[in-house]
Amino acid sequence: MENIFDPTSVLFLTKLGIAMVLGMVIGIERIVAHKTAGMRTYALVSMGSALFVIISELTLKAYAGVSGLNPLQMVGQIVSGIGFLGAGLIIFKDSKLTGLTTATGIWVSSGIGMAAGFGFFSLAIMATVLTLFIFIVLWFVEEKIKELPIVQNSKTPEDVHELK
Repeated sequence: MENIFDPTSVLFLTKLGIAMVLGMVIGIERIVAHKTAGMRTYALVSMGSALFVIISELTLKAYAGVSGLNPLQMVGQIVSGIGFLGAGLIIFKDSKLTGLTTATGIWVSSGIGMAAGFGFFSLAIMATVLTLFIFIVLWFVEEKIKELPIVQNSKTPEDVHELK
């Protein structure tokens, strides 16, 4: 068993820790917004993505030179797996679609974890800041847009259907 304090293990812990913390930060905003997927969900998705990237890198090194093996395909499968999770979050209820923003937030959190897993820490931090901007600032912008008379007087597809 490897020493947990050797440079490689410290690097792994750093990558996983940064991914986890950045996912937690996004999850905190989701808790404040009263969404079902919160801090633990986002932290696990982000950290899990970083973990799979690290495993891919280790596998790539361990099996270098073996033909027909591409461990980086595992990274591509993260996107498919997160898509499956996201699909489970999207609900169509009472003629309204809910969970779409949560699903896309989980998807972005996975990308942040992958960036941290590859050691692209500044990219992961920038993506986290931009994600928070989208969740917080753009929410206020959307609310102001919804208050505009042109939006309030427009017909929704449900209203058009009821008129027929």
